[in-house]
Amino acid sequence: MENRQVRVVLLHSALGDSRLWKRQIAALEREHHVIAPDLPGWGENPLPTEPFSMVDFTAEFLPGVLVGNSFGGAVALRTALAHPKQVERLVLIAAGLPAWDYTEEMRRYWQAEEQAIEAGDLDAATEVNLEFWVKPEHRNEVRPQQRRALELQTAHEEPELIWPEMGSLSKLTMPTLVVVGTDDHADFHAIAEHLANGIPNADLAIVPGAGHLVGIDEPDELNALLLEFLAESD
Repeated sequence: MENRQVRVVLLHSALGDSRLWKRQIAALEREHHVIAPDLPGWGENPLPTEPFSMVDFTAEFLPGVLVGNSFGGAVALRTALAHPKQVERLVLIAAGLPAWDYTEEMRRYWQAEEQAIEAGDLDAATEVNLEFWVKPEHRNEVRPQQRRALELQTAHEEPELIWPEMGSLSKLTMPTLVVVGTDDHADFHAIAEHLANGIPNADLAIVPGAGHLVGIDEPDELNALLLEFLAESD
C-alpha cells in the first residue's frame, strides 16, 4: 500500500532559523511534504513593524503535522491549542512553555542576554546564547543564524506579539510526541514531563547525548523518532 504523503511543518528554535532543520529535512522529505519556514524575525523573514501573531503565521501552513523545537515548540503548542482540528499530530522538542516558573539558572541567562543586547553588543549576546544552549562542536554552525536573528530583532522597535488564550493541555487530543535531550537544562526536563502528563495522547522520548538542539546533537536518533511517529499516521 502506498504511503499517504503527510505535510510536516518544522518550527525552529530561537537560536537560529530554518537551517537548524537541514538534517531532518533531508531525512523526512523522501516520504513527506516538508515545510520549514523562517519565523518572523529570523533568517530571511524580517520582524514585522505592526502587531502580529506567530500562531496566525503558523496556521497558514496547516493542516498538517506540527514539529517545534524550543521557542518553535511553544509556537507549535499554542497553534495546536488554537487550531486543534488542523493539527494531525504534534511533536514538541525541548519546548518552551509560557508562564512556567523558570529556575534561577534560566533567569540569569536571560539577564545576561538582555544586558548584552541593551549595550548594543550583538556579538556578545550571540555568545551568551551559544554558551548556554549549544554544544561546542556545533557553535560555528549556529553562530551566524543566531547573529542574524538578533540583527533582525533589534532593527526597529519590537512590535506587539499577539497570543491567543492559552487553553488546557487536556484539549489536545491529537497523537503527540514529547522529546527532550538528556543533556538539556533542568527546566526543559520538567516541562517535557509536564507536557507528557498533561496531554492525553502523548508519549515522552528522552534522547541520550542530546542537549537543547536535539536535531543537531543527535540527528539520526531524532530522525528515527520522527519517521516512526509519522508512519503511524499512514
